[in-house]
Amino acid sequence: MTERKWRAWAAAIATAGWSGLILQVTLSSLRLHSFEQALWWLSIFFTILSNLTVAIVFTLIALGSTRLRHPLVMAGLAMTMALVGAVFELMLRRIIHPTGWRLVTNALLHDAVPLLTIGAWLMLAEKGRLRRRDPWLIAIFPIVYLGYALIRGATGGFYPYPFIDPGRIGWAGVTAYVLAISAAFLIFGHLLVLLDGYLARRSGTSAGDA
Repeated sequence: MTERKWRAWAAAIATAGWSGLILQVTLSSLRLHSFEQALWWLSIFFTILSNLTVAIVFTLIALGSTRLRHPLVMAGLAMTMALVGAVFELMLRRIIHPTGWRLVTNALLHDAVPLLTIGAWLMLAEKGRLRRRDPWLIAIFPIVYLGYALIRGATGGFYPYPFIDPGRIGWAGVTAYVLAISAAFLIFGHLLVLLDGYLARRSGTSAGDA
């Protein structure tokens, strides 16, 4: 039963993720009149890279992979997608107003996939295995992305998000936003570890090394 649940849930996440990504690439290709330029342009967005990672991982899980169901992998994806959803809700929704098919893409990549991924961790992932250092490991992905986005912005003149655009808010503003988002990410990461331990104790499973 658990195996069927994993594969069914993973298939739902993969379907939502690939649908949103394919639709986004299609819309961007039509707007830019180039498939290659669309891929290059989209590859600077954290939302796209995160959803692509989730889609690949859960596709493999749906096909039968069990190694990728490791608690740290599931927690990392849940935290990453929570960041995607939270940043959009708190910082971007008021300035981005998609219509038509873009509204569908936005709902899939910013709402459906994050909620489904968090749900997969809550309901299916093994609990009690996360350690206090794990939030720092999970933070490697967004930190590497930040460096990548800033380098591409500096060399190409385009920053994917206004809160990391020094041309709009200055380096002091960028630094303040980055520190605030990083602090929130790590705080919630540690809360996730505490929740993981609580859920493990509640279900009667033994917690890992804390």
